[in-house]
Amino acid sequence: MTSAPLRVSVVIPCKDDGVALRRCLAALAAQDEPPHEVVVVDNASSDDSADVARALGARVVSEPAPGIGAAAAAGYDAATGDLIARCDADTLAPPGWTRRIREAFEADPSLDALTGHGDFYDVPRWRAVVHGRLYLWAYYTSMHGALAHPPLWGSTAALPRDRWEAARADVHRWDPEVHDDVDLALALPPEARVRHDRALRVQVSGRSLVGWAQTRRRFRRGMRTLRLAWAEGRTPTARWRRRLEVRRARGAVA
Repeated sequence: MTSAPLRVSVVIPCKDDGVALRRCLAALAAQDEPPHEVVVVDNASSDDSADVARALGARVVSEPAPGIGAAAAAGYDAATGDLIARCDADTLAPPGWTRRIREAFEADPSLDALTGHGDFYDVPRWRAVVHGRLYLWAYYTSMHGALAHPPLWGSTAALPRDRWEAARADVHRWDPEVHDDVDLALALPPEARVRHDRALRVQVSGRSLVGWAQTRRRFRRGMRTLRLAWAEGRTPTARWRRRLEVRRARGAVA
């Protein structure tokens, strides 16, 4: 008997980003496998973001607490699919995005999370190529060292709903200054199987690459998120030790 395909819920935190959100939702509507649902979390927007979401068929969840961490967590809580896919309001997903997510988890039921890669638009090409590649390379390399598994990149990432339910108590959703995708990755256990699929590729606005203020803010949030985890004992040393212990134990059993 063939089991039913896994259902993909797409969660999009959004604050005052109605123009970009319209393009994002149009790209999701063009998927060759439409998602089970699209959940847009309105984070106290002062523009028409919520109206745009409703007009284009998304389910709107309101989260007045400030910060993308609170908004993302509210969306994950509200999702009803088997898999929770995360993107940003400025993400443009190619037509096979939701299908690739579903196929990855169906092919490997032990996979705890999946993350991807991106190309930056609406900035000069040299900046998109040089800064974009440098930023993503630095992010994946440095955070892998801190986490003991690949980090999640919120513009294109996914995990089973039950993995979120196991991790949700450990995210700092009420702190508006955390780097929410790093925070979620830290809430996953060190031995989690997180796969970085470079072909799970999206286009993302390059506005986050413009200006030192944006760079400093991202760095500051990343360090704050790490320090919160370290204060709770989730240091890189502890995480790598745990990962190696689990690997050795599994090898002994096998």
